[in-house]
Amino acid sequence: MYAQLVYFDGPRSSDQLVAADFASRHRIEPALAGIPGLLTTYELRRHDGSGIIIAIAESEGVLLDAQRAILATELLPGEDMALLPGPDRVETYPVIAHRGSADSYADRG
Repeated sequence: MYAQLVYFDGPRSSDQLVAADFASRHRIEPALAGIPGLLTTYELRRHDGSGIIIAIAESEGVLLDAQRAILATELLPGEDMALLPGPDRVETYPVIAHRGSADSYADRG
C-alpha cells in the first residue's frame, strides 16, 4: 500500500474553503470514483483553513492514476480558478505498518 499526503498551507479564506469543498464534492470525488485500488481518504483541516488530505491506495500507480484523473477534470460552471490554487506540496510514502482501526471513527465527523 501507499499513502499520499497533499498539503494545503494556510491560511485559506472562507471563500477558498467553500470553493475547495464544492470542487471536491462535485468534480474531484466523481473523478476518483472510477479509480480501482483507491482505498480511502482522510481530510484534516485546521481553523485557519490549512490542511492535509491523506489518500491510501493499493499501489503507487493507483495514486498516479488518481492524480491524472483530477488533473483531467475541467472546472464546472461557477468555479473560479483564483479560489483554487491547488496544493502546496504532495508527498508519497509506502505504508510499512498499520496499527489499530479508525474505521469506527471515520464516519462520525
